[in-house]
Amino acid sequence: MRAVIFDLWDTLVEWPAEEGTRLAETLAKLARLPLPDFELRLRANYRALQTGPLLPAYRLLGIPEEHLAAAVGAHHELARRTLQLRAGAAVALGRLRARGLKLGLISVCSEDVPARWPETDLAGLFDAETFSSQCGLMKPDAEIYLLTTRALEVEPSECLFVGDGANDELAGARRVGIEPVLFLPAGECPRWPEVRSWNGLRVSSIEEVLELC
Repeated sequence: MRAVIFDLWDTLVEWPAEEGTRLAETLAKLARLPLPDFELRLRANYRALQTGPLLPAYRLLGIPEEHLAAAVGAHHELARRTLQLRAGAAVALGRLRARGLKLGLISVCSEDVPARWPETDLAGLFDAETFSSQCGLMKPDAEIYLLTTRALEVEPSECLFVGDGANDELAGARRVGIEPVLFLPAGECPRWPEVRSWNGLRVSSIEEVLELC
C-alpha cells in the first residue's frame, strides 16, 4: 500500500448528532414546517446541499430570504465547533505518514467544511483533500475516488479507503479498485444497511489501520 484515504464524518470526526438535530429544528421553524416534513425536504435536496453552495440549497429548503444569511452562518458555526479529530486519530495519521504512506480524504459535506477547514486541527494532515461541495461529486461516484488517487499520484490498487459506510462509500471504493475498510467502533452496530452484512476488512479504531499497512 502507498496511500490511505479516509472518510471524514463518523470516521475521523464524530458527527455531532444532537447539534445537527438542533440546527434542523431551527431551519424547520424558519421554513414553517413540522420537523418530519422538513427532514423529508432535506433528504430530497441532499445532493444539492452537498455538491454546491448553501445559499441556493437553503432556498430550496424554503428558508425565507431574510433569514438565509443567518441560517448559512449557523451551519458554518456548527462546522467550526465540531470539526475535531476523534481520540487517537492524530497520532495514527502521524504514524502512517512516518511510514511513508500518503494520506487522502474524501468527504461528502456541505460548503462549511472546506470553508472552516483551515481553522481546524485537520488542516495540513493530508496530501489530498476532496470535498463534495467543491468538486460537485459524491460518493459512491467513481470519479470522486479517482480524482483523489490522481491527486495522490497513486493507483487505486495501491490504496485503502477507510469509512463508516455511509453513501455506499465502501462498495464505491471497491468498484474502482480501492481496498475498502469498514470503520466501526467497538460495541457499535453498523448504521447503514449497505454494511450490516459486511464481510471485508474492518477496524474498530483509527490506530488499527496501521495493522493493515
